[in-house]
Formats: sequence, structure tokens, C-alpha cells
Amino acid sequence: MHRGSNAGRVLPTGCRPAVSGGPRSGGSLPPIPHGDRRDRLFSRLGDGAMVLPAAPVRFRSGDSEYRYRADSELLYLTGWDLPDGIALFRGFADEDRFVLFVPERDPARELWTGSMRDPDDARAAFGADRVLPLGDFSTRASGLLAGGDGIWYRLGASEMCDRVVREALRGGWSRRPRDGVGPYRLVDPGAILDGLRLRKDAAEIARIRRAAKITVAAFREALPRVRAGVGEWEVEAALEFGFRSRGAGGPAFTTIVAAGVNACTLHYTANDSRVGADDLVLVDAGAEYGGYAADITRTVPASRGLEGVRREVYEVVLNAHRAAVAACAPGTTLDGVHAAAVREVSEGLVAVGAVKGPPEEVGERKLYRPFFPHRTSHWLGLDTHDAGPYRDRSGPVRLEPGMVFTVEPGLYFPPGRDPELPALEGTGIRIEDDVLITGEGAEVLTAGLPVGVDELVRLTEG
Repeated sequence: MHRGSNAGRVLPTGCRPAVSGGPRSGGSLPPIPHGDRRDRLFSRLGDGAMVLPAAPVRFRSGDSEYRYRADSELLYLTGWDLPDGIALFRGFADEDRFVLFVPERDPARELWTGSMRDPDDARAAFGADRVLPLGDFSTRASGLLAGGDGIWYRLGASEMCDRVVREALRGGWSRRPRDGVGPYRLVDPGAILDGLRLRKDAAEIARIRRAAKITVAAFREALPRVRAGVGEWEVEAALEFGFRSRGAGGPAFTTIVAAGVNACTLHYTANDSRVGADDLVLVDAGAEYGGYAADITRTVPASRGLEGVRREVYEVVLNAHRAAVAACAPGTTLDGVHAAAVREVSEGLVAVGAVKGPPEEVGERKLYRPFFPHRTSHWLGLDTHDAGPYRDRSGPVRLEPGMVFTVEPGLYFPPGRDPELPALEGTGIRIEDDVLITGEGAEVLTAGLPVGVDELVRLTEG
């Protein structure tokens, strides 16, 4: 999700995440139905308007930029994958319903950033009803928003948009009592878009499937490097080479390679330690392909074997993973998937002596939480932790075909957590796969990578 030095550059068609899979895409994919998505947006927008600015360029330090990553909501609705654009959607309008503001050509800037898209091409390329210069946004947008009854916009997304939206609301509050029209309320775009993004269309599923396939292949290539003395960074480099060499845009999130006690930090990203001879190494990574993420975790022993209570704990996590995957089906909920994992974890923690009491009580009283502190699943899509509600007024959201999410139970024993089981001190184990709900049940998109410890050991042996 880095921002970067290709800001404003027109990428070749095969490199544009909105159009194909990414660099060296390795085969055609279904076109992304941006028009259909906008139709669904307008059906929910009513007499409101939505303002979505492009993500800004982010700086690592000084004037050194991160590689650019488009705003997910703007990308979802339009395909615009460059900085300095603003989309305006007008549900109340009979014409110019989708207005796109784009930067004008600037030869001096293009010397540094590469050729920018010609505004005359943007209407056809992105399906806009009208294209206007970005420099006109401050003077034109307030008038374009005046006919609506509300504005769907996230304050803080853009200083310029903040000013215009506030101006439009002030105007609406002033005019509405006299004229009966004018925006008078501000709503987060996620109130509409999160629900739309929750159920993936065929084009999205194809890109997630490709991201998952690339991630599995990269893991199979990188895991044999896990051995005593290797640097965590070397495994990270092998994974990310595997992503890029297979056509992915890069990692979907910061790669985690956590040896030994480092695995007890859930979002460890330093990747600057060497692997010890007796370490378990937790690897959590995923490729981004065409803007869509995969997310896999495997935990492998550096010693090419696992025995004793650590083996028992691995089997507890594996049983929880299998039970959770088995619970994935249309009509159930992620709460139900988590409950299936919790039952196995509770029984396993009692069996290994980490927790005392009946397993049912361990689950009900959440006595497992010091060892299993996170949920089992999160939505997956344009973002690794993708948009979409987990609960609504009626309760937990029920799973439907097209929903994609992770299944990732884990157990962690930081130093001092359980002095009665010293063999577990500094142990962290997580197993994660990506699941698609189908009309018949569920498909594990990352099933090409084994989860059993013996199978993983055989894989690391090459």
C-alpha cells in the first residue's frame, strides 16, 4: 500500500490495476464492471452526492516517495489509479451524474513523474459523463453539489475537498428553509460502499484468485529458505521476489517473517533477526494483484521437525483451522466460524495444561484470550482488511456467495505468559488461508499450500 514515484504517470494498459491484473499479467481476466458498480451506487445514493478524492502521494522521508497505491473506493467505482483526481457522483442529477476532475498536462512535472493522462482521454477511459480540470474543483464543485440533500464524503480525505464540502453544506443549510433544496447532512461513503464491496463480483474473484495463486507459489519457493542462521529479511526478499516475478504489483501489506519470540508480536514487521536453530518461524504475507489482496500465514520449524508440547500446540491450531474452515458456508456468520475455532482452542489449551477447567467454561469465560487474542477472520479484497460490516442491526452478517475472508486461528506464548510450560515460552503459531463463499459451500483459495506440519517440513526440505 505504498505511495510512490510514479505519481501521475500513465502506465501501459497491462500495468493498470483497474484494467488488467498488473505487470506481466499472465493471462486475461474479466473486465472490471465499473459502470455496473456506479449503477448500484446511484440506486442507493438517492438525491445525495458523493465526493471521492484520489489518495495523495505519500512520502517516506524528505522528497522520497512511496510507490503509489490508489484509493480503494475511487478505484472500485472508477478505475482511477493516479493521484490528483476527484470523482463526484450526483444521484439527484439527470445529466452529468459522474463528474471527474483531473489534472491538466504539465510538461515540467512530467519530466520528473512521467507522462500524465490527457484530460481529453479521461472521459472515454473512465466512463465519466463530464471531465473538468482539477484546478476548477474549488469554484465548480459547490454548485454541482447544490441540488442534493446530502453529501457522502469522509472529512480529512483532502483539504481542498473538506473546504468545498463545508461550503456546500453551509450553502445548503442557508437555502434549504427557503428553497426546499440543498445539502444538509454529511454521511461517510462507507455507509453505501462498504456493503457494495462486501460481495465480490466475478472480476474481483478472478483477481483475488490470481493473487492467491501467486502467493501460494511464492510461499512454496520461499519456505525452503527457512533454516537456522538465515535472516528473516532473506525470507521476506524471497517472498516478494516471488510476488513480483509472477506479475503481482508487490506485497498487499508489510510482510511478516517472525522467528521464535518475534512471532508473539502479532504485527511484527522488523524482519531483522536471524533464525535460531530451535525456532518456529511464522510467515504472514500476501501478493496484491490488480489491486486485490491475498493473505497467507504458515508456521514452520527451522529444525525441519517439531516434537513435544510445541507439536501438540501446533496440532491445536491446525484443528482450530480445520474446524473453522469446515464451518464456512452460506448462511452462517464469521461469529460462527470464530466459535468453531474457539471450541478447538479451548479444548487444546486444557489438554496441554495451559488453562485449567472444563473446555466449555474456558470458551464461555474467554480464558483462551491471553493465548488467542484476535478474531479468526477478516474480509479480504481491495484492502487486506477489506471494507464491509461484520454486524448490522439484525446481528452478525450472514455469509453469502461472493464473500471472501481469511481463516487464521493462532496461539501465542510470550515470555512469562505460562511459567508452568517453559517449553512453550516464545512460541507463536498461526495458520491462515483465504476462503470464498460459493453457492454450494466454500472454496479455500489458498489450498495449494499445505497446512500440516509434516507436509510443510517436506516442502521446506525441497
